[in-house]
Amino acid sequence: MANSAEPRPAVAHKSDRLEGTIRIPGDKSISHRAFMFGGLASGRTHITGLLEGEDVLATGRAMQAMGARIEKQNDEWIIDGVGNGCLLEPEAPLDFGNAGTGVRLTMGLVGPYNFKATFTGDASLSARPMGRVLDPLRQMGVQVEAADGDRLPVTLFGPTIAPPITYRVPMASAQVKSAVLLAGLNAPGITTVIEPVMTRDHTEKMLTGFGARLDVETDADGVRTIRLEGQGQLQGQTIDVPGDPSSTAFPLVAALLVPGSCVVIENVLMNPTRTGLITTLTEMGAEIEIINPRVSGGEDVADLRVTASKLTGVIVPPERAPSMIDEYPALAVAAAFADGETVMEGLEELRVKESDRLSAVTNGLKANGVDCTEGEASLRVRGAPGGKGLGSDQASAIVKTHLDHRIAMAFVVMGLATEHPVTIDDSAMIATSFPEFMDMMTGLGADIRLVEEAI
Repeated sequence: MANSAEPRPAVAHKSDRLEGTIRIPGDKSISHRAFMFGGLASGRTHITGLLEGEDVLATGRAMQAMGARIEKQNDEWIIDGVGNGCLLEPEAPLDFGNAGTGVRLTMGLVGPYNFKATFTGDASLSARPMGRVLDPLRQMGVQVEAADGDRLPVTLFGPTIAPPITYRVPMASAQVKSAVLLAGLNAPGITTVIEPVMTRDHTEKMLTGFGARLDVETDADGVRTIRLEGQGQLQGQTIDVPGDPSSTAFPLVAALLVPGSCVVIENVLMNPTRTGLITTLTEMGAEIEIINPRVSGGEDVADLRVTASKLTGVIVPPERAPSMIDEYPALAVAAAFADGETVMEGLEELRVKESDRLSAVTNGLKANGVDCTEGEASLRVRGAPGGKGLGSDQASAIVKTHLDHRIAMAFVVMGLATEHPVTIDDSAMIATSFPEFMDMMTGLGADIRLVEEAI
């Protein structure tokens, strides 16, 4: 479970058709939770299909530091959990690298324990706000020491007994919802989370699968009320992690943009809270065929046949953002090749990702000749069909990735269909979520080259 790497600049060139069948690494959100819940449950958990990126492995290391036994045997991860309420105080700070999901969910899980735990991360993660998770923990009696602006490093001092709370999530955030529910696991009584806008529901589904007593009510306005009974027993499970829709976005968009391409992507998670990108691209004219739909481990799964398509700009409704928040960099790249203008709104959450993704995407697009306009929470992209005039051979056009894996992958994909190459300043951080990305894409026929000398 190693960490960090030297910068690896890369350049993507206009490619011939992409062709083949691929299987996307396991879903990042589910992989984080599988390590956490397996480490917390009584008995043994078996996991196949786990995403073995640095973000997920950081969560695994944290659970090991608090008593869980985790080992890999062939293609299976085996976890012997400590039992709910029985985590051990970590002897050293828990380093989450670049893992925003991992650190926020683990803060929720650990906060109500009557011990001290310190959380650290890399420069990118240390710049991201943690107050949205720390505020409800404070309501449960957790004392917090943090850097300015509730940023890492953060040290939590749990109360003797954490009272359950009722918490209305102030923004559409699965991380905040999940952190409060995980905190409720070690609190007596009923913890209630009110969610005005539904976000990805993997926490609710997986907790139920592990045996937690949890129920969800949805009113006529779509407001969800989630109630969790604390201090119950969780039991180890067998989990087959489906392919990550957010990682799927990159080869999917590449296949749409590179003329003549036809790519089959197997075992993709099709949870309705995660399919906003597919819905949007289909509205733009993308040929995406859903084949072999099925249910695996309580989640909808399917294979996708993606064929090169001519896209047309659309208006993406802001209420769709929670179902595709991590996919906007890929969508923005697709929009750069569409006929007409694509309007994306409701993007305020992109300001607090691994980077300020909204600005990072806008700057990368502009550097490569794309006509676009950035708003406070919006992006308008006016496309150049066929990528005519896009890309650049100039050093000034190098895309700054800001240690953000999704910015890096998005602009690599862009360069496969632009008239001129697209260069990114670093591809090393792609390993945080999709370590197979470069080899998988070149195996399909993508022309991607690492730049040996540092930029």
